[in-house]
Amino acid sequence: MDIERISQLAAEQVGKVVIGKQAQIKLALCCLFARGHLLIEDLPGMGKTTLSHALAQVMGLSYRRVQFTSDLLPADILGVSIFKSETQQFEFHQGPIFSQIVLADEINRASPKTQSALLEAMEERQVTIDGITHPLDEPFFVIATQNPLHQSGTFPLPESQLDRFLVRIKLGYPSHDAERDMLLQAGSVNVSDLPVCITPEQLQQVQAAVRDVTVTDELIAYLLKLVQESRDNADFAMGLSPRASKAILHTAKAWALMNGRNYVTANDLQAIFPAVTEHRLSQQANYGESEQAKTLLGLVEPI
Repeated sequence: MDIERISQLAAEQVGKVVIGKQAQIKLALCCLFARGHLLIEDLPGMGKTTLSHALAQVMGLSYRRVQFTSDLLPADILGVSIFKSETQQFEFHQGPIFSQIVLADEINRASPKTQSALLEAMEERQVTIDGITHPLDEPFFVIATQNPLHQSGTFPLPESQLDRFLVRIKLGYPSHDAERDMLLQAGSVNVSDLPVCITPEQLQQVQAAVRDVTVTDELIAYLLKLVQESRDNADFAMGLSPRASKAILHTAKAWALMNGRNYVTANDLQAIFPAVTEHRLSQQANYGESEQAKTLLGLVEPI
């Protein structure tokens, strides 16, 4: 299977509805190939929901969208057991979490209690209701969108929740030419019209291939230096966790496969590093949030 070719094809198809954002689309695909969950943070109207729906479409995965609001309850996501008088037993009714791709739209508008309902699903790919464990579909991904915290009605995601997202991306405003193209072709391409480029079976093969990508001892040493610098440097209020170390390495492996190689280079690690670490790093006010990962990369000499 030519992973480089099918990833390029998928990115091209998604790019028909999310115009001018090929770098972000490629990172999103890399996240799913690495079997991770994706956080998209930006202002309303930037195409976050469109991107998530398009990813599900080109991969042929089942897709459910949950609009997170302040009154949303955990049972609205996970499901609920209802007593049936006919059988004198409780019957479990599945919630929207039982889908291959779940879009948690505007996740930070829900209360912390509701946000935490996703923790078990994201980490263990199962949910426990009334003491009974229910496995989730495979493959399973959570794609969450988040509005900036300065907007009204938002609750910040706790660090434990943020750490479960493998990659965070920001779409940003389109360029002049990209927005012009978007306006000219408005309505001509629908997400539902995009072809399936990667079947669920092929996706699972890609995920298995990621584990077999070669990593040298020198690259591991470089990664460990970056992680240790984040923990020792006083400019960082919170360093990268062991889970973050594994996330960086696994995502770099997926990125290497998408670029036609079965081994990881320092360039692969540097390419995915900001998207994997920015939401995990907490800094003092010395640097702006968007400069966290770049600052850390500049402090460690590459191999």
